[in-house]
Parts: sequence; structure tokens; C-alpha cells
Amino acid sequence: MTSLPPFAAVVLAGGRAARLGGQPKPQLDVGGRTMLAAVLAAVRNADPVVVVGPPQPVPEGVVLVREVPAGGGPVPALAAGLAAVGDAEVVAVLAADLPFLTRDLVTALRRQLAEDGMLVVDDTGRDQLLLGVWRTAALRDAVRDPRPHTPLRAVLSPLSVGRHRPGTTPGRPAPWTDCDTPADLARARAAPTSE
Repeated sequence: MTSLPPFAAVVLAGGRAARLGGQPKPQLDVGGRTMLAAVLAAVRNADPVVVVGPPQPVPEGVVLVREVPAGGGPVPALAAGLAAVGDAEVVAVLAADLPFLTRDLVTALRRQLAEDGMLVVDDTGRDQLLLGVWRTAALRDAVRDPRPHTPLRAVLSPLSVGRHRPGTTPGRPAPWTDCDTPADLARARAAPTSE
């Protein structure tokens, strides 16, 4: 099998988590580890790994940066993360609240990258904008004017994107399962653990 080129990772770990009582969502525990730790484990072979968000615990070697303005939404956060990945040609862009993300899925996205980006599509047909792998140059061009609170979908829409529909395992949460509400978090915590 042909080896894949190196890649960087940008993990968006901001947001107010208002529906979760304002708790720092990436630091909430699911399956014995924080959701952020689960995402970082899925990209442990990336270099560099950049977390964008407020001050929070990150492992040694992980770069923590803040978007400008703070709380400005995913577009400024993505721009801040991309500014920290150096000359990496490929970058995984991930939300920090994906407790069932796996390294295998990230590898599958990297393997299929042929256009500007490769996104996961969930079982409802919806693009998961914060679960993909991108050509860094194309993504930087898309966010070159990172206006606060601009919808990420609008910024990414001009890019040429492939779509990956990962298989799911019966009885296990899908890898795109996120935790936006207390009910989401409760379901995730009740699910069988993996990886």
C-alpha cells in the first residue's frame, strides 16, 4: 500500500456550549476520556496538531491557539488554526466533540483526498463540515477574510469537495456523533466504548 503524505490537524474546540450549561464541551468525559482526548487520539500521527479555543488542558506537543476575535465562530477559528500548521500540504479539520472518531476514519479520508477536500457525509446525507481532510492551500484561500460569525458552509461552498459515507457498526454510535445537548451527551456516555 502506498504511504500517505504527512498531514496536520486543526481541532476546533471553542464555542459557548450554552445547551450544556456553559461547561467547556471538549473537556466533558465520554467513555473514560474527554471528547477532546478522543479526537486527538484519532490524529495522533498528525504533525502539527493544533487546538483552537479558550485556554484548556492539551497534551504536550499540541499547539493551543485562540481565534480573533475570541468567540468569533468557526471561520476565524479555522483561519487561526491554519496559520499554525506551517507548510503542511494536507490538514484534517475536526470538531472537538466527536467522541467516536477513529484513526481509521481519518486515514480513509486522507486516502480518498483527490480534490480540495474530502468530507464525511452522515446517514441523513448531511455534510459534516468539521469532519474532513483538506488541501491546506485551498482551505487557507477560502478563509483568507475570516469575518466573525460567517457560516462555515458559505465559506467552503466554492471548494471542490469529495464525500465519504463511512459504514457504521450496529449498536455503536456513528463516528460523526457529536454532543450538542445534554441528551446527546447522555446517549454518548451510555454507548459502548471503542478504540
